[in-house]
Amino acid sequence: MQLLGAVLQIFVFVILARALLSWFPGAQRSQLGVILFNVTEPILAPLRRILPTFGMMDLSPLVAIIVLQVIARVLLDSG
Repeated sequence: MQLLGAVLQIFVFVILARALLSWFPGAQRSQLGVILFNVTEPILAPLRRILPTFGMMDLSPLVAIIVLQVIARVLLDSG
């Protein structure tokens, strides 16, 4: 269970890195940006379809981080 918790925590950091990278023009087209996009998009795309839009704000990274934190907490508390 500890390994799964660590993997979930790393994924949270990857999502956070992608969100921060979105603040810099052109950074998403960098090699790092493409890697972060490919790793996180399978989680963020379904959330984006569910969540309402708030103008240009994409709340899917925030929701994904919260969900991953809750999953990690449940797994670590039950294990």
